[in-house]
Amino acid sequence: MKTLVLGGIRSGKSVVAERTVMLARSGEPITYIAAGPSVDDADWAQRISAHRARRPADWRTIETIDLAAAISELEGPAIIDCIGTWLTAQLDALQAWELERAQWEPRVDATLIALTGALTAARHDIVIVSNEVGLSLVPEHRSGRIFADWLGWTNQRIADACDVVMLVVSGQVLRVKG
Repeated sequence: MKTLVLGGIRSGKSVVAERTVMLARSGEPITYIAAGPSVDDADWAQRISAHRARRPADWRTIETIDLAAAISELEGPAIIDCIGTWLTAQLDALQAWELERAQWEPRVDATLIALTGALTAARHDIVIVSNEVGLSLVPEHRSGRIFADWLGWTNQRIADACDVVMLVVSGQVLRVKG
């Protein structure tokens, strides 16, 4: 079973995803895939610390932006948190904020195809966390538009590869698919 959990910042999506993967685990150890860039920022470090403290001690943690490879190597259920930070790392690595779209978009698309292919082929339950960006204004700045556009497209493609899609609003779950 593949499940996508969408929500805004501080909506409770990570907690919902953690509960969902624990229900699916059937005694197997859970792998937590932290899919964001390394950031040297005290506030970010505090957020990561809060996530770590909430997870059970027996969960295995992998920090990577190569999600396709991490998924293909899974030996049990997993949670991926968060597609928004993963996408930011992809766009940063390709210098998307400064370059013309034609210079980086095909590479982001290829990475996304690899990710959705790995999800489809995975034999284990996977719960994926992502930010929902479709409920806001179009961002004023180019970098915001690039991020919002690509996260929206990424979420759509991941949702297509998932059996269940949930939207979390104020800690409340709305089942969108499955």
